[in-house]
Parts: sequence; C-alpha cells; structure tokens
Amino acid sequence: ENMEKMIREKRELAYEGTIVKVYKDHVLINDKRSIWDYIQHNGAAAVVPILNNGKILLVRQYRNALDRYTLELPAGKVDSKDEPRRICAFRELEEETGYKVASPDDLEFLIRIDTMVAFGDEEIDIFVARNLIKSEQHLDEDESIDIEEWELEELVDLIYKGELKDSKTVAAII
Repeated sequence: ENMEKMIREKRELAYEGTIVKVYKDHVLINDKRSIWDYIQHNGAAAVVPILNNGKILLVRQYRNALDRYTLELPAGKVDSKDEPRRICAFRELEEETGYKVASPDDLEFLIRIDTMVAFGDEEIDIFVARNLIKSEQHLDEDESIDIEEWELEELVDLIYKGELKDSKTVAAII
C-alpha cells in the first residue's frame, strides 16, 4: 500500500459560529507537519416531498455564501447532535413547505451523503415524503422561502444544464 502515514497531533478551536465550529488541525504526514482546516457540523436532514400529483416540492431561497437564490430540497440542521435526523426531517418539511406527512410511515429514508469531505464532516440524511397534508409554514425570522412544484424530468434537465447544483438535491433526484 502507498497510503501515507497520517497522525493528527492536535485540534484547536479557531472559531465557533451558529452552525459550525472551525478547527485548526495540526497533522503529521510522513514526518512532515501540516495545518488543515476542519469544519465540524452536527448533521442535517433533507426531504424529497412528493405531492399526490407526482410533482416534487422544492424551496427557493437566498443563500448568503453564494450571494444568490438556490433551488433545493427543504432541509435543515439538527437541533442537537443527539436529535434523530428523521425527527429533524419531519420538522423541516412542515416548517419550510407547509406540508406534513399523513403518517410517520410516509417518510422513508433514501440516502445519507457527506457534503464536504475535503474539509468538514457534515452528513445529511435524505428522506422521501409521500401522502402530504397541507399544513402551514413556520419559517425562522431570518428565512424567506418560496415553494415551487416541479416534475422530476424538469429537475433532471436543470441538473444537467448546470442550473440546479445543490449537492443534496442533485444526490436525491439523480
């Protein structure tokens, strides 16, 4: 094997934000010292909400990091590292779309993805929601979200045109 010998000697907190913690990792690679950034995230859940007419509900919202609006699955971070992501998915579905599932069995696990493997540990569990019942949105004070209905084929086209690039949404649709 040509695997490098790697040892993390120290991890120090550089910044603590509202969603992430940023660490400076001191790493020894084949006897050479290096410093790597590491972003710690407690995890999140996303939902593919499928309406009774077969259309998929997506949210359009402004993303500050990109300085633009994005089209993506409803999603959100867990309230704590111990919160089951399934519970987070139920909550985020209703908060962001104003829909909830008729029964807990109508929320089915689809896939778990790592979103930033080069520098962070965020994992998102993606669920599919069917048999949706209209409820009402409960947005956070700093959220402004528009709900849009899309056909699966339209979303696939947007992905391959490079117009829909959100990783969790691409992973769930393709």
